[in-house]
Amino acid sequence: MQHAVGSPLPPPHQPGHGPAAGWSPAAHHPGQHQQGPAAPMPAQHPGYPAPPPPAGPQHASMPPPPDTTGHVTLPPGGPVGMPSPPQAPATPDPTATTLAVLLIGPAGAGKTSVAKYWADHRRVPTAHISLDDVREWVRSGFADPQTGWNDNSEAQYRLARRTCGFAARNFLANGISCILDDAVFPDRPVVGLGGWKRHVGPGLLPVVLLPGLDVVLERNAERSGNRRLGDEEVARIHGRMAGWYGSGLPIIDNSQLDIPETARILDDVLTRAIASPPKW
Repeated sequence: MQHAVGSPLPPPHQPGHGPAAGWSPAAHHPGQHQQGPAAPMPAQHPGYPAPPPPAGPQHASMPPPPDTTGHVTLPPGGPVGMPSPPQAPATPDPTATTLAVLLIGPAGAGKTSVAKYWADHRRVPTAHISLDDVREWVRSGFADPQTGWNDNSEAQYRLARRTCGFAARNFLANGISCILDDAVFPDRPVVGLGGWKRHVGPGLLPVVLLPGLDVVLERNAERSGNRRLGDEEVARIHGRMAGWYGSGLPIIDNSQLDIPETARILDDVLTRAIASPPKW
């Protein structure tokens, strides 16, 4: 059945109701009313106010019901800006500031141990994101560092770094500091430091942890599994890390330092980095 343009359509059929049940065209045409006796007005007694008029249909928009799923809306993650020092002339306190730190060093430098200790002893929420841990999320087809550097290992490295950067931005967007650790080479800026800056943001503060070669070899010998590299590979990586000298990045030689002492010096280095960010 066709209806003229502008004429009202009947409501959808409901179970137990015919097509015309409970519906009248006149009810949908303002100005067209059926003739019939008017409803009697209720009697008004002296001394009492008139009864309120009957409530009409509510046309005001109702607010949507609250979210009852238990999900919490999080702010989106984005590039991390450079941390601003406090307005007061007092020395900035890195232990109470939301920071993004990149701890650089060769295998056996103690990056993971220092990063975990530093994150555990801060006064503000802090997350530790280890690139090696994220790389090992890949189980079948994992590019083992012991087999050397190839296209497959580089692809997994780039993917892990991008994943770490995404996680860091989300933590920082929710007021949680981050410390990341990676063996970044100074002679590969696109794959190394430049990639971290691109994925996390210009506010990332890089610090190099570089003990002596004998210390690195000794610590590497205590490792097991794919975290342990050959001595020649460790020496080669350590030699390439020496290129950070003269780069302008802060370098900590923790050859004679334990983990708490190294973390304390890291705080001192970050205090200077907040006041005068390194150019990288």
